[in-house]
Amino acid sequence: MSWATGFARDVDFGFITGDTHSPRVDHPEVVANAEGHTVLRSIRSELARCKAFTFSVAFVSPRAIALLKQELLEFTGRGTIITSDYLSFNSPAAFAELLSLSALGIDVRIHSSKAYHPKGYVFEHENSITVMMGSANLTEHALVDNHEWNLKVTASHRSDLHRQVQDLLALQSAESSALTQEWIDVYAQAYNPPAPRPSRPTTAAVPRPKVEILPNQMQRAALKEIAAVREAGERRAVVISATGTGKTMLSALDVRAAGVDRVLFLAHREQILDRTIFEYQKVLGGDTSDYGKIAGSRKEFDRRYVFATVQSLSRPEHLAAIHPRDFDYVIIDEAHRSGAETYQRILSHLQPEFVLGMTATPERLDGFNVFELFDHNVPYEIRLNDALEADMLTPFHYYGVTDVTFDDGTTADAETDLRYLISPERIRHLVNALETYGHAGVPPRGLIFASRKSEAAELARALTGQQVHGRYLRCLALSGDDTVAAREAAVAELEAGNLHYLVTVDVFNEGVDIPTVNQIVMLRNTQSPTVFVQQLGRGLRKAPDKDYVVVIDVIGNYANNYMIPIALFGDSSLNKESIRQKLISAEESGVLAGLSSVRFDRISQQRVLDSLKQVKLDSLTELKRAMAAMRNRVGDVPKLWDFHRFDSTDPVILATKKRHYPALTHHLMGAPLSLSAEEDQALHLLSTELMTSKRLHEFVYIELLLRGWVVTPEAFHSELIARGLRATSREINSTPQTFTLEGYPEAEVKKYQRGVAEKIGDGVRILPHVLEAYRSGGQFADELTDVIRTGQAVVSSRYHSAPLFTIGRQYGRRDAARLLGWARSFTAIIYGYKVDVATGVCPIFVTLHKSDDVAASVAYQDTLVDESTMRWFSKSRRTLVSDEIQPILSNEVELHVFVKRDDADGGDFYYLGQARSEAARQEQMPGKDGELLDVVTMDLKFLRPIERSLFDYFHPTITE
Repeated sequence: MSWATGFARDVDFGFITGDTHSPRVDHPEVVANAEGHTVLRSIRSELARCKAFTFSVAFVSPRAIALLKQELLEFTGRGTIITSDYLSFNSPAAFAELLSLSALGIDVRIHSSKAYHPKGYVFEHENSITVMMGSANLTEHALVDNHEWNLKVTASHRSDLHRQVQDLLALQSAESSALTQEWIDVYAQAYNPPAPRPSRPTTAAVPRPKVEILPNQMQRAALKEIAAVREAGERRAVVISATGTGKTMLSALDVRAAGVDRVLFLAHREQILDRTIFEYQKVLGGDTSDYGKIAGSRKEFDRRYVFATVQSLSRPEHLAAIHPRDFDYVIIDEAHRSGAETYQRILSHLQPEFVLGMTATPERLDGFNVFELFDHNVPYEIRLNDALEADMLTPFHYYGVTDVTFDDGTTADAETDLRYLISPERIRHLVNALETYGHAGVPPRGLIFASRKSEAAELARALTGQQVHGRYLRCLALSGDDTVAAREAAVAELEAGNLHYLVTVDVFNEGVDIPTVNQIVMLRNTQSPTVFVQQLGRGLRKAPDKDYVVVIDVIGNYANNYMIPIALFGDSSLNKESIRQKLISAEESGVLAGLSSVRFDRISQQRVLDSLKQVKLDSLTELKRAMAAMRNRVGDVPKLWDFHRFDSTDPVILATKKRHYPALTHHLMGAPLSLSAEEDQALHLLSTELMTSKRLHEFVYIELLLRGWVVTPEAFHSELIARGLRATSREINSTPQTFTLEGYPEAEVKKYQRGVAEKIGDGVRILPHVLEAYRSGGQFADELTDVIRTGQAVVSSRYHSAPLFTIGRQYGRRDAARLLGWARSFTAIIYGYKVDVATGVCPIFVTLHKSDDVAASVAYQDTLVDESTMRWFSKSRRTLVSDEIQPILSNEVELHVFVKRDDADGGDFYYLGQARSEAARQEQMPGKDGELLDVVTMDLKFLRPIERSLFDYFHPTITE
């Protein structure tokens, strides 16, 4: 289709009929920051395909530039940004960020008008111009979450609108001048930031009453759960909370809620104590004399609230001065450290009513079980993404950047020699990354994580004196060999602005609070998601004048690159497809929780995806690691239920990796396995079929069978209606087959040996030996109960109960056959699609990207056009009058559409929804010998648009 034809159809669609077969590329749109359709996304999408752009905006913020940094970096055309100093909204830092874009070839200009107030974005294409005008300035909230009204329209180069816009741009350019450092310096000297508007009038003469510190929503939930643990008679618990989310304040609020008399707060550094005392005084009040310290030369044992370093309190003479019952409540900061001998000595001596541990990272790499120490009580947990969503942390902008390519064509990997890691070419590459992605208007206070101590030392030396954004860098290397005093002095120098970067391996992974850190640079292989989150968390604590954190991850050719998205998205499911979808969808949308963002350059993204493709996440090694971690948490061999309730490894993977979950725990953990051969066979079938059922009907049916009923169709129908589940003949007839194996292909019957139920008249009953085993209360009953409980919860959380299929979830051909009420053996004859007039349905399975070895006669060019439309090809050698095509064209059968990206995704397809056929056409496609074969093409119009995140996954317009 020519551009003119497509444009004419888009104009017809957008301005005239709204119902034509248009490509949806240049149609007019209202952009109002709706879900998945933001100003940011529109700008990024246009930048990916235009040859020139002009932004004419009154207001600009550094964070908005950070959100667009990767697109601006990769843009190869002509770019112009015109702004002004109107109302002094734009800070000197914003102008510094704009000036840094000049290095990318972008012309940044200052308009001379004193009342410059436009909000327009212009994108020039080969044959047209696209203009978005409305209310959105170039600020992070205007781009993403403000309620904005913008109209985006496209006009051809011959149109009057194109002439008007070009005249306006020429006038603005003539009335503006290039932004320079000299202009910024003058502006900065006279700059007075606009005063924030007060929420209500205040009078200085009126004294402010003392404000009681009240818990926020998350703290209220945590306090309720901690109180429930105490009321249950438990004496220890640990709260898991991301760094910077207010654990100290939470503990003070709980001390107040508990109404205890004497309190001991334990920390590993004296600086933490000083800040903690200040926080506690705000919450608890009281006289200064109520608060005491045991640290250094201070030995204030007799105070009501005592704050001690572990090093001081653990000394024998100090413990001897304390009666075991002196304190009612003990708080342990950084509780993951409590396995150390000093902590153990203190905890063995004290006998408080309650001990509360607080940590961001309970998963220890040294094998110590934090959960066991706190009696496996975890009343509350807030992880990184939850905290970002709740605006408890500073947003971050993560950039995955390709590591340097050396002269021999190689890049950094786990085996790279030190001399290459500190070579001049890698130093230049790193300096360029700092210049490109780092803050231009704010001095960096950064942490650089290297792969080894020798590399850290050499990097600090090589970076010192390098110029970045006009500043000569001052860097210092730190390692575990440095004294605590030396580390604290270095941190003080960083916070004071006398150092720009501290270079280390793992000194700052945990336990160091540097709120002003605004850059994290990762120059090492990701060893584990836990360490990644620890290092990322060093920069997320909020601080005055700190708007966001820049994270620069220099990605080499590492096998562990797949851990990056696992860490960024907190996905511990070991489900490869889930992780890949989150990665691509996040890059397409442009933002994560709390206005953070994740962007990769092209090469680094491919390295991560390749690593994810190659790794076997559900290997026995990975499952063993996950199961050991869960055993630490719950204190015993974990159940499937534990993995579900703690949002950990996908229970479906665990239940189906071997014959059943007990076989897996026996193999990997040495757990007892006492099933008889008949119990083993029954549990194999029930585990596999129930956990992969993708509907609740099988669980209702097994419940009735386990009551000893002969389950008739009428009884099953009544039970389904009572529970609000679908109760058509499809469900009534297909569900019993799961247990009798009726209609199953021979290979599956052979695998299971036999069913677990049998037909009795028009009903079905469970086999006597299975019922007897269940009622005996042995291992079989226990494990089956776990499968039923967990499977019900998994299905309820992932699949809707009313519709036949759930949009956005994955199904295989076998699943489709079962849910449609077809015999399981139908799976073998469902190729691309299967029309079944008798049941009135036609499932359509589409692989969007065919492999190179697919025969030409089946290499269909199926395409997702937009969220509402798929362009679909029938099988070859079909015409508009073919028998199997007629029911599809007349929409006399329900069309259910399932899609996957490529064959590497496995055998499951995402369900996109029900569709109707439109605009069918008779066409031809080449066969394997070059002959032309008949084929029918048509538009499948979804009854409801698919979610933008799902569309992005299949049809990335920005990252590919």
